[in-house]
Amino acid sequence: MNRRQFLATTVTAAASTCSSAAESSAGACYELRVYYAAEGKLDALHSRFRDHTCALFSKHGMTNIGYWTPLENPERKLYYILRHASRDAAKASWKAFISDPDWKKAAAASEKEGKLVAKIESTFLTAMDYSPEVKPAKHAPAQVFNLRIYTTTPGNLPRLHARFRNHTMKLFSKHGISHFGYWSMDAGQPGADNTLLYFISHPSAAACDESFKNFRADPDWTKVRAASEKEAGGSLTVPDGVQSILMAPTDYSPAS
Repeated sequence: MNRRQFLATTVTAAASTCSSAAESSAGACYELRVYYAAEGKLDALHSRFRDHTCALFSKHGMTNIGYWTPLENPERKLYYILRHASRDAAKASWKAFISDPDWKKAAAASEKEGKLVAKIESTFLTAMDYSPEVKPAKHAPAQVFNLRIYTTTPGNLPRLHARFRNHTMKLFSKHGISHFGYWSMDAGQPGADNTLLYFISHPSAAACDESFKNFRADPDWTKVRAASEKEAGGSLTVPDGVQSILMAPTDYSPAS
């Protein structure tokens, strides 16, 4: 599967595919959305979120977790995460939001000179058992966030989770990497059986580079990686199977 396309599900379909596991009392249902702004419309899209959309999400029971744009952003992307109580709650919230007269008014006013969004991608996620509780917080200065997406070789997603659970997260902490959230994709979506997605944060892009340099050189990591790959009979990820996107939080993001 093309990793660039792993998020590509329609809004309607995604809103109805949150896993039953996410509906349990053990965890909420998360939704990662990616908007591709139309040419010249990214600032207007930010304004609409800042002035209208975020408040309307809250009004209809959706929790704003974080909003980010890539440090290098030629495709004019906006990433954000919402939290829902359940699959049914997500579906009901989106239905109410889209029907809200205040949303219709804000959308119409913002699009007098053309649509703000060229494309939307939506993926539902379930937090892993080893993920910290996702708690948006403001930092001054704002952190640099790192969205990382791993695509595993066939059958090795459980082994990758085990490596993170038992070793990788501790080593990240050792090297100054802050944990934000770790998720699996909900069943029924492209890539659900071979994708780990997580957000971490750093004081700066330079700090990110330094932390990962030290992490990769750590003898404990070298040992853990070798052992896990010996058990699996090879790499746990496909060639070029780690995607890393450095992002800055928007000024209206609850997580910064």
